[in-house]
Amino acid sequence: MAAMGPWSRVRAAKCQMLVTSFFVLLLGLSMATLAALTYFGAHFAVIGRASSDRTPYEAMHRWAFYVGISLAGLLTLGAILGAAATVREAGGLMAGGFLCFALVFGALVQVAFWRFHNPTQVEDALLDAYDLLYDRAVKNLSGTPRQQLLAIQDTFLCCGKSSPFSLLGDVEAGLCRGEQAARQDCLVGIRSFLRTHRNIASTLTGIGLAAMVYAMLLSSFLWFAIRSGGSLDRKGKYTLSRRVPGYQPQEPSFFRRSQGSPKL
Repeated sequence: MAAMGPWSRVRAAKCQMLVTSFFVLLLGLSMATLAALTYFGAHFAVIGRASSDRTPYEAMHRWAFYVGISLAGLLTLGAILGAAATVREAGGLMAGGFLCFALVFGALVQVAFWRFHNPTQVEDALLDAYDLLYDRAVKNLSGTPRQQLLAIQDTFLCCGKSSPFSLLGDVEAGLCRGEQAARQDCLVGIRSFLRTHRNIASTLTGIGLAAMVYAMLLSSFLWFAIRSGGSLDRKGKYTLSRRVPGYQPQEPSFFRRSQGSPKL
């Protein structure tokens, strides 16, 4: 089997770059959807409305949304630049796509590093916000905190929280009556929801890291091919230059010597 030539490798890299750009575009849309659900989704929004602006949860909530939207924008921009550079064979556009991929890779590495060293920070912030609201609702059964607590319980399909001493007071027991008493503990329900959300975010992060490494390798290879070859599909194509007026092509030296030599 013959070895693949340089131009065949370039064509294969171009096809792979187009497919990778489409995949990166889908990845960017997925991250944008996850960021929107994290900020505007019913589960996070109901706790966000109940918590004050000074709580760690609210600050972390906004930070997660801004990071997700920024990554989605960079992924979309990198995918568009990579595809356009591949089609138009533009080195500048390819360099811009590589820069977007590199920025996303660096941001995802930092996110993975933060998640590794702070695995429960998001969960602790959300549970603390629920605990504060629960305590306010117990002290004020007819006010806004109770309405907010009921909204959280209806969203997560849970009720109350278990007591450390397995005994609940009359006020706390009154929060869960009838069918609500059969629901799961809200702390357990919130942890279960966060576990599912965390698994989805971790999966997208891992896929993003692998995709960025592959996209950076492809874009750098095609950039060097564009810079060195000028055109990635020049094989077999030739151009004719104009003949300068008054230009007389010279004969090869062999014929000049033959004509000038004496006849025998």
